[in-house]
Amino acid sequence: MSSNAVLDVFEKYQKARVQFVQKVSELATRPQNIDALQGAGVMRLLRPLLLDVVPSIQQSAASALGSLANHSDDLAEDVVANEILPQLVYSLGDQNRFYKKAATYVLRSVAKHSPELAQAVVDSGALFSLTTCLEDFDPGVKESAAWALGYIASHNQALAHSVVDAGAVPLLVLCIQEPELSLKRICASALADICKHTAELAQAVVDAGAVPYLAPMVQHEDSKLKRQVCACLSQIAKHEVDLAEVVVEAEIFPSILRCLKDNDAIVAKNAATCIREVAKHTPEMAKLIVNAGGAAALVDYVQKSRGNARLPAIMALGYIAAFSETLALAIIVSSGVEPLKLSLLQEKDDHIKAAAAWAIGQVGRHSSDHARAIAEADVLRLLIHALKDESSSADLAKKAKRSLKAIINKCTHYESLENALREAPAGTQRHILEQFSNLLPNDSQARKSFVKQGCLQYTLTLDDINPDLKPLVEKISDNFPSEIVNYYSPKYAKGLLDQLDSHQPAV
Repeated sequence: MSSNAVLDVFEKYQKARVQFVQKVSELATRPQNIDALQGAGVMRLLRPLLLDVVPSIQQSAASALGSLANHSDDLAEDVVANEILPQLVYSLGDQNRFYKKAATYVLRSVAKHSPELAQAVVDSGALFSLTTCLEDFDPGVKESAAWALGYIASHNQALAHSVVDAGAVPLLVLCIQEPELSLKRICASALADICKHTAELAQAVVDAGAVPYLAPMVQHEDSKLKRQVCACLSQIAKHEVDLAEVVVEAEIFPSILRCLKDNDAIVAKNAATCIREVAKHTPEMAKLIVNAGGAAALVDYVQKSRGNARLPAIMALGYIAAFSETLALAIIVSSGVEPLKLSLLQEKDDHIKAAAAWAIGQVGRHSSDHARAIAEADVLRLLIHALKDESSSADLAKKAKRSLKAIINKCTHYESLENALREAPAGTQRHILEQFSNLLPNDSQARKSFVKQGCLQYTLTLDDINPDLKPLVEKISDNFPSEIVNYYSPKYAKGLLDQLDSHQPAV
């Protein structure tokens, strides 16, 4: 055979390989083709092509493997089982940018599914190569590597520590400063995935100088970037007071409050989450938020949002109100009671209702004025309903009960207490009666209202229903003349009937 014929054979073979791998790569992008490709043993066919002499074949093979691994954890496990990862990592350092993008795509597609698969990526030695890719000239390579590192770190504390120990954090902070928006987004997301686990990991991100670059970005025009920045700042702030202070000192207030009105719902929710994580630590931080206009902004956000989006803002209001009378009063003055009431009334999910019930309790527990604001909004009735409703979760019932107790112990709004007395379960009735026993001796108008509204008559029946309440019933009865007590006593009517039976009419 002549040399030209040999070259012709090789050219045809090379062309066939190119056509094959390109077709497989194209088919792998469509989910409906995945099972057929897997059944045909495509993994075994693609693996040797990763070492092909033609760069385009290598890239297409890696891209196809990435699409397959991305589809399901079973296929990602097949990639690991076929020992493809070490091969990718080995060739990652000395290839062009197109291959690096494809190879890091495979690594992130495997790592995203489970901690075990992410550990397999780490065990293949990929962290060093991925970290090196963060220093690449091409922004696309940096982005793909940061994405993979974020997936690895997201699973658990140990994997996040592996990413930190590989020296990735300072390079991710450098990448945030690059002009490409997509790179900024991915790096902010990766940093959030690292620091969400522990204070130590969050401290590593802070020590790398991330916060001064992240904080100004809450004002960025790009909504997707603001999502990741707000999420990252909240993950830093949530662990400790010191970390929250770093976030606050980066002057995110009042800028982040404007994010609550952002047209992007995820930006607004992530901003509310960040505010919550700052507010929960100390009275000083809660006061800083209120002084920046945070109470009104959070109330407005709760008013306008629905579902899980409401939750972080509801909790933020609860944390702020919990610290002091003044801060709780700021919530009331900002018309915060009504949105919390609507959250308790309208929401379908019990965990959101429970948060609203808890926040209401934090607002109303400080003084009689605070409790009156809650009572006048007719919230006690809703809390009682949540407590008595058999469909309520244990957490909702628990928080409703605690809030009722805290508010009732401070409440001097007689009408609300009188209405609540009839509807409340026995445990809550005890607290209402205790409050009445404290209020009635000093207020003649309250005693008249107590009689006119039928509360005395109802109270006198309670010792028969629940003997444990008898001491309280007697204490309340002592505030009224014996004639009135006897008149409204259940035994009075029975005594009259008995007299009727024994009475002999005059002939």
